Amino acid sequence: MRNVLVTGASRGIGRAIAVAFAKNGDRVAVHYGRDRAEAESTLRTLEGDGHTLVGGDLADPEVARTVVDTAAAELGAVDVLVNNAAIAPSAANRHEISSIPYEDWQRTWRTMLDVDLLGAANVTYLVARRLIERQAGGSIVNVGSRGAFRGEPEFPAYGAAKAALHAFGQSMAVALAPYGIAVTSVAPGFVGTERQQDNIDDHVRGQSPFGRVGAPEEVAAAVLHLSSPEALWSSGAVLDLNGASYLR
Repeated sequence: MRNVLVTGASRGIGRAIAVAFAKNGDRVAVHYGRDRAEAESTLRTLEGDGHTLVGGDLADPEVARTVVDTAAAELGAVDVLVNNAAIAPSAANRHEISSIPYEDWQRTWRTMLDVDLLGAANVTYLVARRLIERQAGGSIVNVGSRGAFRGEPEFPAYGAAKAALHAFGQSMAVALAPYGIAVTSVAPGFVGTERQQDNIDDHVRGQSPFGRVGAPEEVAAAVLHLSSPEALWSSGAVLDLNGASYLR
C-alpha cells in the first residue's frame, strides 16, 4: 500500500486517477482547488479506507506547502505525487493573440503559469524533499498535454505551461534518480471529461483514427503504471496518450 497525493482530483482525469489508485489498494489524498463538493464526491467513490481530502489554491506557494503538509500528516507520508491540477482551456480563458487586449493577455498567462507550471513545481519540491529525507524512493507523475507538441493557438499559455511541465519533469528525473525517485509525464490528447462533453463533435472524434476521444480511465491506467516500481526505468519519459491523433 502506498500513500498518494493527486492534485486537482475533484473531477475528470484527476478523479479517475484517484479511483484507480484506490482500486489498487493505495491510500489517496484528494486535492481540490475550489470545488469541495465535487472533491467530496470523489472521496465517496474511492474503495478502501484511509483516504483524505485536502484543499487549497496551488498558485499560492504557501498554500502549496500547507497542502503537502496536510496530505503527509493525514496519510502518514506521501510516496507518490500526481501533478494533475491545472487551469484547463475554456471559453472564459481563450486568449488568441490576434484578439485579446494586452492586459488580459498578461493576466491569463500569469494565472495559467501560476497553477499549471509553478504550482506543480512547488508541490514537486515539497514532496521530493520529504522523500529524500525519508530515503524512501517514490514516484512523481505529471499530467501534461498533447497541446505541448501540437500547439494551442487559442490557448498559448496552456500549451507553453504544459511543454514546460514536460521539460521540468525530465529535469527532475535526472535530479532525483540518485534518490530512487522516478519522474514521468503523460501527454493526453482530447479526453471526454464532464467539462468537455459539450465540445465533443465529429471533428474532434475524427482527430484520432479510432474515431473517438480518450477516456479519463485510460489516462488513469497509464499514470498508475508509470507510478509503479516496475516502471522505474521509464523515468524521464513523456508518454503520448492521444489515440494516434498526433505523432511526433
